[in-house]
Amino acid sequence: MDAAEFRKRGKEMVDYIADYLEKIDKRQVFPDVEPGYLRPLIADCAPQDPESFEDVFKDIEKIIMPGVTHWHSPYFFAYFPVGSSFPSLLADMLCSGIGCMGFSWAASPACTELETVMLDWLGKMINLPEEFLAGKDGQGGGVIQGSASETTLISLLAARTKTIRRVQLENPELTEADIMSRLVAYASDQAHSSVERAALIGSVKIKSVSSDDTFSVCGAALKKVLDEDKASGLIPFFFCATLGTTPCCSFDKLLELGPICNKENIWMHIDAAYAGSAFICPEFRHLLNGVEFADSFNFNPHKWLLVNFDCSAMWVKKRSDLTDAFKLEPVYLQHHHQESGLVTDYRHWQIPLGRRFRSLKLWFVLRMYGVTGLQEHIRKHVRLSHQFEHLVLQDGRFEICAEVVLGLVCFRLKGSDELNKALLKSIDKAKKIHLVPCHLREKFVLRFAICSRTVESTHIKFAWQHISQLATELLKTWE
Repeated sequence: MDAAEFRKRGKEMVDYIADYLEKIDKRQVFPDVEPGYLRPLIADCAPQDPESFEDVFKDIEKIIMPGVTHWHSPYFFAYFPVGSSFPSLLADMLCSGIGCMGFSWAASPACTELETVMLDWLGKMINLPEEFLAGKDGQGGGVIQGSASETTLISLLAARTKTIRRVQLENPELTEADIMSRLVAYASDQAHSSVERAALIGSVKIKSVSSDDTFSVCGAALKKVLDEDKASGLIPFFFCATLGTTPCCSFDKLLELGPICNKENIWMHIDAAYAGSAFICPEFRHLLNGVEFADSFNFNPHKWLLVNFDCSAMWVKKRSDLTDAFKLEPVYLQHHHQESGLVTDYRHWQIPLGRRFRSLKLWFVLRMYGVTGLQEHIRKHVRLSHQFEHLVLQDGRFEICAEVVLGLVCFRLKGSDELNKALLKSIDKAKKIHLVPCHLREKFVLRFAICSRTVESTHIKFAWQHISQLATELLKTWE
């Protein structure tokens, strides 16, 4: 394919994508395929000779689309939102076209510098404390990671290194292995599974801290487990607070937890993967109060700020905490500006070496929507979640299982877990909408998340009418 054909085919692909997104509501939200459906549809081996674009293009609808779950459908209410917008798609195209590998400032100065500035923009939008911003000469700063899971792992590893060095300084007779065997991390019993996975990869113990009646961790609960573990000779070093938990969007109590972590020399990381986007709205910013006690903070613009995956924003108060843990300097990666103090080499802030020009997506979206446009997107989703909550509360057969704060509603039929599992099975079988469940205090609960950029009140009404009708049919047979 030469440049002339690329121009032609590029226009065709843009038209295809625009048509796909404009008419996505006409497609069944969840695919009708069984595991292994795809292999019989394609050859066993790669072709020896080139195939035409036309041949490849026609196989998109024939082979790929039948197996796609349409995350941007207005009938998709599962998990959490995944961002998408036309400005972001165009920026991703430019990112691929430039094709730089921005592991250092010298590898592509614009790639590094735009990322630093965009994370400052984003930090100011949510009113992060000044310590987290790079500015012109700050000690903190932001970086784009691939996911919140990566960010949690990076924070835990940095905290581990920092703690080992501090403890060895205080107790020179202790080896690294001695200290590692005593390190323990903590997270809410509602925290995402990626926190436990980070501890597994980091080879440290992790313990769950019990949440209260609102599914939030309070200071007393953390202090209790810390006191017990310190009495047993363990070394608490890391706590992951969650703002907007995956099961029910609950919020840990930062103003109670932060001072304890600071006093005990425990790194506090805040995972606000979903909820963090809402903090651009002044009426939700109070949910972030206490961030001033944190060492690191993360949320995903690729969830709720109309930026396509992957774009997970991470900030640290002291970037040296990251670079001290991950910095390696082979001669082939060195450049003459690296010791000037004027540049950032993001390879020292992350697990992989290579990195894409992801800040272009933020730059396009923030400029073309503006803060007010993004605020309206968040507020619309919150309004729609409360609309669904109201519909549920009007039906005495159902109950709301957690406070509706943002764009997630947790609900269930009053009755057994088996009844609610049967209802979800009916929803899955019909494939008109898509939901996923969670467990809250051992109860099987349905989650209804407002996700699509194009979802409207009519889609919420349709979804509730569909769920209500399926419940009516189910209860007849159940009784």
